[in-house]
Amino acid sequence: MRNWLEYIPFICIATLFRTLPRSVALGLGKRLGQLTQQVQGRRVSIARDNLQKAFPKMPPEEISATISAMFKHLGISFIDMLRVDQYRGQQDLERYFEIKNNENLTEALKLGRGCIALSGHVGFWESGAFFLPQLGFKAEVVAKPMRNPLIDAYFSRIRKANGNQVINSRKGARGILKSLQKNNTVCILLDQHLGGQGSVAAPFFGRAAHTTTIITQMATRYQIPIVPIFTYRQPDGTYLCRFEKMLLLEGDLSEENILANTTLLNQRIEAGVRHDISQWFWLHRRWRPCCEK
Repeated sequence: MRNWLEYIPFICIATLFRTLPRSVALGLGKRLGQLTQQVQGRRVSIARDNLQKAFPKMPPEEISATISAMFKHLGISFIDMLRVDQYRGQQDLERYFEIKNNENLTEALKLGRGCIALSGHVGFWESGAFFLPQLGFKAEVVAKPMRNPLIDAYFSRIRKANGNQVINSRKGARGILKSLQKNNTVCILLDQHLGGQGSVAAPFFGRAAHTTTIITQMATRYQIPIVPIFTYRQPDGTYLCRFEKMLLLEGDLSEENILANTTLLNQRIEAGVRHDISQWFWLHRRWRPCCEK
């Protein structure tokens, strides 16, 4: 009953925003982000603390401006996430997406081992559900199931709408390997806290951040290429999609080398965030006291 009570207003709101013209819907998303900032004081405090520690020389007024820009961006991204399956065909690809260096992914797949598309919660990270298959890449997205199975099913449907598949992150390793063996592209967001066994405290913006080692171990052991991909919202409402050169992780599976390679991946994500710091999810408690002792 609780799931349905959450789902009914959600699907009503989603349906409304899906019927509106894109510019109107995203404009309202911006307003939604501004409203969220006003009522989420705790999240604002987390974002401010994260920014102060990541950029200790940044003036307070610049931090405040970054937080405001971030909330607007997240509001727009949320609405666009509800509508991502409405992007269709070559016409929408050319109209809304500027693609840079997608040949880097093509070259990685020529190795025949599949490819890990590395990214984080930067820009419009869900847009790969449209542009990857439109560019001719078979992709699978690693996602953590949402608490509400009805809402989770909604987002799974729109992620699959253009031909992608979804891999449950709780059964991630087996599903990822199976997809890579088919020479597919597996999309992974590696910028969230994951403590306990199977993680290391690797530097991220100069601070120790617990990061999963599953991807590092898999890519090192099987020499799976990794291509960082980031999609940034541009002022005119279009997106810039950057495919970076592939990485092949070197060395053995010793603790020291796993930490070094995980640090390398964090560095690539950090560089992606620095391209536009207002488009990263600073609300997340990426750094925990247990990592910084």
